[in-house]
Amino acid sequence: MSNRHGIVDTIIDSLAPVNRDGHKFIAIAAGLALVFFLLWPPLAWVCVIAALYIAYFFRDPDRVTPLREGLIIAPADGRIAAIESVQPPAEMGLGPEQRVRISTFLSVLDVHITRAPVSGRLVRSIYVPGAFLNAALDKASEENERRVMIIQKTDGTEIGVVQIAGLVARRIVPFVHEGDSVGVGERIGLIRFGSRVDVYLPPGKHALVAVGQIATAGETVLADLQSAEPERVARRS
Repeated sequence: MSNRHGIVDTIIDSLAPVNRDGHKFIAIAAGLALVFFLLWPPLAWVCVIAALYIAYFFRDPDRVTPLREGLIIAPADGRIAAIESVQPPAEMGLGPEQRVRISTFLSVLDVHITRAPVSGRLVRSIYVPGAFLNAALDKASEENERRVMIIQKTDGTEIGVVQIAGLVARRIVPFVHEGDSVGVGERIGLIRFGSRVDVYLPPGKHALVAVGQIATAGETVLADLQSAEPERVARRS
């Protein structure tokens, strides 16, 4: 058997599978392309490009997730847009104590699969209707349409994860439901076409990432509940 790894193999290895939620959208775009190839070919090519973009948007790559106890792992791909100490919204049921909120902004080019930041049981999953403001704005956390999920670890610690719709996003799709057990890095949902994901740390804990940093869902360590390391200081260069 040959050990050669050609350019075709490299391209195939770099392609990520498409999440099944995107299959119907690809089928629609491909079907329209077939119809327009018979009626008006220029428009058919627009549909082909749309089908390719949809496949790219719904890509669902595997990730290598750190498993050490105490780590809080990024639930979403994207840019860390804000790290703030805030009082959690009332619907989260986390009480009035201030918590660090780490917000990740997802562009339309990012992977939009949301993953569990910790292992535990999903004790609350609440859909909250709202507006469709720019997800990069701070007020989007409390005014936009969103789904609140609270994951309780075996020691009783609760971590909040909020999927937030944005200007383009119009659909938040949960993969898990209240009472389900989830593993760290497990796929728990999807936000279609641009969004934001907030993580609320336990009181007294801080982030080990910085604003502007690019996070990778299921891999980037956002915080370490067992570490005494001080909050990190970073610079852009």
